[in-house]
Amino acid sequence: MLRTIDNAKTMASAGVAPAVHIVSPATRVAAGKALRDSVPREQHGRWNGVKGRSDLIEVLRKSDAGRLKELIPIKYGRMLQSPFAFYRGAAGIMAADLAQAMPTTGLRVQACGDCHLLNFGGFATPERNIIFDINDFDETLPGPWEWDIKRMAASFEIMGRHRGFDAAERRKAVVAGVAEYRERMREAAGLGTLAAWYDQLDATVLMNLVRAERRANRLDKKEAKSAELRVSQAYARDSARVLAKRADKVGGELRIVADPPVIVPIEDLPRTEEWDEPTPLIKALLAQYRDTLGRQGHPIEEFSYIHAARKVVGVGSVGTRCYILLLMGRDHNDPLFLQVKEAQASVLERFVGPSTFQHHGERIVAGQRLMQAATDIFLGWQRINGLDGVTRDYYVRQFHDWKGGAEVELLLPPGAAFYARLCGATLARAHARWGDRIAIAAYLGKGDAFDQAIADFSATYADQNERDYHAFAAAVEAGRITAVTGV
Repeated sequence: MLRTIDNAKTMASAGVAPAVHIVSPATRVAAGKALRDSVPREQHGRWNGVKGRSDLIEVLRKSDAGRLKELIPIKYGRMLQSPFAFYRGAAGIMAADLAQAMPTTGLRVQACGDCHLLNFGGFATPERNIIFDINDFDETLPGPWEWDIKRMAASFEIMGRHRGFDAAERRKAVVAGVAEYRERMREAAGLGTLAAWYDQLDATVLMNLVRAERRANRLDKKEAKSAELRVSQAYARDSARVLAKRADKVGGELRIVADPPVIVPIEDLPRTEEWDEPTPLIKALLAQYRDTLGRQGHPIEEFSYIHAARKVVGVGSVGTRCYILLLMGRDHNDPLFLQVKEAQASVLERFVGPSTFQHHGERIVAGQRLMQAATDIFLGWQRINGLDGVTRDYYVRQFHDWKGGAEVELLLPPGAAFYARLCGATLARAHARWGDRIAIAAYLGKGDAFDQAIADFSATYADQNERDYHAFAAAVEAGRITAVTGV
């Protein structure tokens, strides 16, 4: 019976989907339940730290290898804002902690790898509907399903502390998210293969859920209106909006406007002689990128390259090379912005083994297509000999296509619990698409033992995160590392 689990683990580590379809559902249920004996669900709540844990600052420095040195102080400045901001930039630290000190069942899924609450949100499908899903896959890799749920849950505990929620309010949000994950995974276990694959949460369903929560007095009027506003605002976040905000005529030519150090036009960046004339090189690279989008006709063929700039994004990604490209279709009222983002090795690789993909951009694209209910039609990858003459992997996606997300600073306890449920449901959908949803559901069970254990873990790991944050702040104060704030 346990051979099913062992085989699934071996195949997942090789990047191959577990052959669960050849095993009966009853056998998969029995295997999942049997894991409760070897890995009791209560064990997931016991965070006692890691003996001989590596020096925090050295871990951060290692993670910065290969990044743009002039941007790393901006990353540290953003992490210095609060323990919650620090947590966003500490995916590698948490991956090491989970790998060294926390139990796993051996069941693997296509993992997000950085599943904090701000890596969920709304975006447009190719059919021009807004869906709610995971929207960051830089760290995706086959790995333990427990790592994603623990990172997500702890992010709600840490966010609650940031917002001043009391302990009961924070625990309620965490438990709500984990319980929703468990219940949705159990629901997925009873679905047919295609039903589980096609399941998604679109804007209409989301707003119906918001209104139902409002009628049940689990959301106040202000939070319900805020949710509706965030969805309506997402429809306006597109390339036309970016064009109006970020581009203008410079010397008679349409250009992305400089806003250093956050946005630096490509002609203002240090570069090798090979890149003295960027335009023909970028056009050639776009033609190569086109090959990763499929062989049939594609809208990219009707767009022409106009301009490019480097753009600083996020928290944990700061220092990696990221560019935005402006393209135009039939006229100057038909813009397209693409984001070209450096793809480094996943933080999970040290602990679950290297990706089977030789190209990290392709790894990210493949993982995203496995986990998301619908995927950007411009999602592709590219290997580029960069401005400094070093070849690196990148992935490409549309920049700001009806994108929206939670406004953390406005969340109240009821809204946080509701948002946690959305994230939990979404994560379960993503894991169910590739992993053994039947065995995972059987392991989780009907009761709340796992939910409560993860809530315990989240509280103690939030304590660890605060200790790490204060050690980080002390290192900045002592001059061990440099942080630039306000950027």
